[in-house]
Amino acid sequence: MRHRFLHLYQRYRVAKFRFLSDCANVQGKPKIRQPTQFVGKGTIRFNGTVNLGFYPSPYYLNGYIYMEARGPDSLIQIEDGVWMNNNVVLVSDGPGIFIGKRSMLGTHCEIIDSDFHDLHPDRRANGVGKSAKVEIGENVLIGSNVKILKGVKIGNNTVIANGAVVTRSIPENMMVFGNPGRGGLGLVQE
Repeated sequence: MRHRFLHLYQRYRVAKFRFLSDCANVQGKPKIRQPTQFVGKGTIRFNGTVNLGFYPSPYYLNGYIYMEARGPDSLIQIEDGVWMNNNVVLVSDGPGIFIGKRSMLGTHCEIIDSDFHDLHPDRRANGVGKSAKVEIGENVLIGSNVKILKGVKIGNNTVIANGAVVTRSIPENMMVFGNPGRGGLGLVQE
């Protein structure tokens, strides 16, 4: 009985967030396990099987995934085999966000491709922020509470540790940790 109620409750929440979504250009059919809000004038594209949300995991019943392709030219593209845990946030206000095949994103992961505001004090309220594409390679493991900022490229097979703030590009097969994210540990290939 409890399992059936949980399933019905989550279906209701998924439908509610689908209704609240306003992005008209969502392509593909992800498997939506946690409510997901799709927002913006741009394109959100899913290629292959993409899983959004995970049970059992924190925030499954009281959070949601947020994806925003803000401008008409903004693109969020997610490839086959990607898993996103609960409460992931992806916001593109510029050239886009790309996530490669079989990558995994932890709870509360946030990826943005823009500063959203000009950083100069005199232009902050009405200026245009800088933006640059974010590219995440294949088979990347991104821990919980990670922030990935504009212009970052992450190489294949890289692991980003919990709580890291990634402000610069990372090559393949690395372990990254800290704030700002620092690499230097090559992964041992067994």
